[in-house]
Amino acid sequence: MFNNIGLPGLLLIAVVVLVLFGKGKVSSLMGEVGKGITAFKKGVGDGNAEIEAAKADAAKDVTPSEKDKV
Repeated sequence: MFNNIGLPGLLLIAVVVLVLFGKGKVSSLMGEVGKGITAFKKGVGDGNAEIEAAKADAAKDVTPSEKDKV
């Protein structure tokens, strides 16, 4: 259904949104979207760091005889 919107359709949608909500509302909405994306990226980075720390801790806990089994 939305596969063939194209550039003119997107521009029309953008103009309608701008007219309905106004420049200030759209600007503040985009600011909130940006903050959400930044928070999401930070959360993903923190999660990756936590996983790497857990892997490092697990590697320290493995004795030399257990390393041969892995």
